[in-house]
Amino acid sequence: MRIPKRGEKGFTLIELLIVVAILGVLAAVIIPNVGRFIGAGEEESQKTELSNIQTAVISMMVDNQLSVLPAGTFITTGSETNDMGAFPSSAVCGTDKLIDPDGNDYTVALDKNGYILYQHDIIGDTAQTGLVNYVATQTTAYWYFVDADGTVHQELSAP
Repeated sequence: MRIPKRGEKGFTLIELLIVVAILGVLAAVIIPNVGRFIGAGEEESQKTELSNIQTAVISMMVDNQLSVLPAGTFITTGSETNDMGAFPSSAVCGTDKLIDPDGNDYTVALDKNGYILYQHDIIGDTAQTGLVNYVATQTTAYWYFVDADGTVHQELSAP
């Protein structure tokens, strides 16, 4: 090796090759692991959202003293939705949605229809007051349908 002259700075070719080799080895180790974590995160997101929706349906049914959803009003396979403002039941006040948990009658056209998870009208008071959100947002990333007993099923894409 020669001694650099005054004011002469820089790296030797060997030093640069060593740095490039180290970066190559790090990239070969890190990139496959990052891809694996991304895939696991998406799968975990699906499971978490399904669990949240199932818990919300159970809470809504308990709050409204329902053992089953009203016949013919719940979302079934083939009509999946990601709109929690229409899920799981579109029961009509006065027909399928008769009385609130306190025993008060729901009023057609004045109280909000549906046993739904977003903006649910839990009070039969001839007004759309007492709206409850069982979920944080109106739309979800995935699509859902529900059985009469409240069991929620998830679809990964639109029907």
